[in-house]
Amino acid sequence: MKIDLTDTTAGDINKALVRGRRAIGTPAVGMVLTMVIVTDEENAYDALKAAEEASREHPSRTLLVIKRHARTLRDRTHSRLDAEVRVGSEAGTGETVVLRTYGDVSDHADSVVLPLLLPDAPVVVWWPVDAPENPAKDPLGRLAQRRITDLYAFERPLEILQTRVRNYAPGDTDLAWTRLTPWRSMLAAALDQARVRVTSAAVEAEADNPSAELLARWLEARLDVRTDRVVSGGPVVTAVRLGTDNGEVVIDRPEGPLATLTLPGQPPRTLALKIRPLSELIAEELRRLDADEMYAVALRGEHAKETV
Repeated sequence: MKIDLTDTTAGDINKALVRGRRAIGTPAVGMVLTMVIVTDEENAYDALKAAEEASREHPSRTLLVIKRHARTLRDRTHSRLDAEVRVGSEAGTGETVVLRTYGDVSDHADSVVLPLLLPDAPVVVWWPVDAPENPAKDPLGRLAQRRITDLYAFERPLEILQTRVRNYAPGDTDLAWTRLTPWRSMLAAALDQARVRVTSAAVEAEADNPSAELLARWLEARLDVRTDRVVSGGPVVTAVRLGTDNGEVVIDRPEGPLATLTLPGQPPRTLALKIRPLSELIAEELRRLDADEMYAVALRGEHAKETV
């Protein structure tokens, strides 16, 4: 069910949510969090689709905030809020409100979002693009226990990474880090099996890849070894090589969903290591809403300490 509201208020949106739930006979129970997505019109569809797929695992109220740019003098001087309320099959397993803000309302989106948050439930804010320089101090970011950004959305991600180091606050995380979960899991399992001391490390990836830089910093911090950055043809991270006294531990994924794991003295084996879709990354982030301490470690790894 969809309800369109033009030049509306947060109070009218709440009334529309109640009206929609009554119409389809669905109570407001079972939703575990409020997901706030702040994006532009161009990226709104993909972001909302990913959030709705993730809501199958984490039923939530999704608030999609689209800040419209002023095109005319009237747009600049006239503040307006339009909304589209979706409940039932139109909103996955939760509720969705698409908010389009105009004029001064765009500068005070938190005042619109605040009355729409689920009571006594965690709040997650996600910026698919154009994330603020300091998410924790952003008006919408202040409402959240978890703040999700994506370094892949920037033209110069490694420069933005340094800003993230300076402005990190507990609750911050980035999808460039989330993309590394399978790599980190496999590397930890390989070292548990090999039982060797790592003396050198290298991460191979396309140039200026933020996930590769975070992975290298994490290895430096956890293994206390200098990690080389090696440029490859991509896509994204293609290999990790850990030098030991007995030979190399290697995870190699030049392309496709399969990787090869090589341990000293053992035959190579094939592992599944696909590039995961956006919905899986968001679902993973919603499984834990406490501070991501390993992300903080990766941000402030030994290499980061040298360059900050």
